[in-house]
Amino acid sequence: MGRTYFVEEGIGQYLSELSTAVKPYVTGLLIGQCSPQRDYVIRAVRTPPKDQHKEQNIPPKLASLDEEWITTHASQVSRMLPGGLLVLGVFMIATPELSKDGQNALRKLIFSVEKSLTKRRLWEPAEEEVSDRAALQICSATQKVVCRTYDVQDPKSSAKPADWKYQSALSASWLALGCTVNVNIHIPLLATSRSHDLQKNTKNGLNRWSKQIEDSVFLINGQVKDDDTELLEGQKKSKGTTQSSTQFSDVKVLTQLCQGSSHRSTATVQVCSGSINLRGAVKCRAYIHNNKPRVKEAIQALKRDIINTLSDRCEILFEDLILNEGPQKKSFEREYHVLPQRLFVPMAGSSVMLSDYKFSDEATGEIQERFVEMLDQAVQAEDIHIAEGISTVDICPVPDNLEETQQTQLTKAMLLLKLQQNMGVVVAAAVAVLASIFSFNYFSD
Repeated sequence: MGRTYFVEEGIGQYLSELSTAVKPYVTGLLIGQCSPQRDYVIRAVRTPPKDQHKEQNIPPKLASLDEEWITTHASQVSRMLPGGLLVLGVFMIATPELSKDGQNALRKLIFSVEKSLTKRRLWEPAEEEVSDRAALQICSATQKVVCRTYDVQDPKSSAKPADWKYQSALSASWLALGCTVNVNIHIPLLATSRSHDLQKNTKNGLNRWSKQIEDSVFLINGQVKDDDTELLEGQKKSKGTTQSSTQFSDVKVLTQLCQGSSHRSTATVQVCSGSINLRGAVKCRAYIHNNKPRVKEAIQALKRDIINTLSDRCEILFEDLILNEGPQKKSFEREYHVLPQRLFVPMAGSSVMLSDYKFSDEATGEIQERFVEMLDQAVQAEDIHIAEGISTVDICPVPDNLEETQQTQLTKAMLLLKLQQNMGVVVAAAVAVLASIFSFNYFSD
């Protein structure tokens, strides 16, 4: 039996409007949440036109699909999604003449998008996690909807039928979880990395940090809850709450200071050319469906938001540095950068809020333009909520004379070690000499 997708009612109207406005075809992304029982689609977003002037002159062949442009859009959109939401499929609205090739084109897009998104992740999917992604095809003439799924973990996966069901106020009362995570990450820059690849070193450091987050203890409203219990178990719903209200859970993240006694610890000595220090407090948020969600689902969504939000903004910073300074920066001097701040924007008819990142010199108008381009959503300036203070990146090189200093210190250390090793031999020889003298004197007497 195939999967069932419960879809926000307004998406039907959105897709209908697209089918009458653009020909011969239009593509886009499906955004929502997977769960073991059912999947939820709360937003559909068209692929932005690469060139506004050529939008109406699209070649009438699906072979002309710009796969790279579509996957880039998916990567940008995924940064703007809080924990619990993901790109769970693609859609295509096409004329009847293109219907035959539509499903093959969608299959190719699904695997390309998933490959692009997986490259950026610092977390591994759970074994029981849903790996099916939706391929939605709509005929622009008849409005016929065909929904199929593909297993992105299986490159040879064949299409499976899926149900597409519209529902009103689907995400109006989803549950929200939020936390503030204090970040103080020290990342060494190895001396063997001559090109000083900051982005690669930062990703490696964040990868180690992400494992600490995965192993952390999460307190939900001050309590540790069993993974398989319902998130709202033991909580009473307050009277008079409306359907559009949001139930918010405050979460505390307790990072383990050390490993258990069952884990062996080893020390590694490496020569470094400098370090990267990430400092600040980041605001994290996740949303979960209200159909008896388990604690495990909610915590997993929040963990991934914690990891993603720091990784994404570091990626955004390095992209900005490359644009401003160029990829081949030869000098390696101390640098102090401010990470982009996180902001949240409400989504109409939903308790879910979308996310984005803002540099200090960015105007509100630029943020509004980005929401229109990436998510096809108009945003009012007063609806943009900056969630946090400033977080920083401090890139510290080692002084030029450090190599000579290190070599001197290493030489002294080796001499001291040899002296300590030879001291026993010297003492033993001295004792032997004294013993022989004492023995000679004794027998002479």
